[in-house]
Amino acid sequence: MVKIFRSVVAVILGYAVFAGSAVLLFNIAGRDPHAPQKLGFMVFAGLYGITFAALGGLLAARMAPGKGLLHAAFLAFIIALGAIVSLVARPGVGSTWSQWTALLLMAPSAWGAPVVFARRGTK
Repeated sequence: MVKIFRSVVAVILGYAVFAGSAVLLFNIAGRDPHAPQKLGFMVFAGLYGITFAALGGLLAARMAPGKGLLHAAFLAFIIALGAIVSLVARPGVGSTWSQWTALLLMAPSAWGAPVVFARRGTK
């Protein structure tokens, strides 16, 4: 039971790092993530999101009671699922750059960063 609890907490905290940072960025910048943005802000927000998704994946993998890469993969799945749900729920309304960035770049980095670190540790 304790392992399940730690698994759930690991993924939730990993997601909190990712989502919390996004909320913070868009609130501080005073921007709507579903509105068209200038290219410079989209690039910055994308790199920022990739960074925090990777940090969230690393946190989830590190906190997991075992099989850290599986926990990071589950976090990546949740990020991707959120982006897909947002795309489907808002067909034709607003800009979808943030959802596509989360789906194609941020979700993979939540899983990819722990994979890279795990491989570096085995050499």
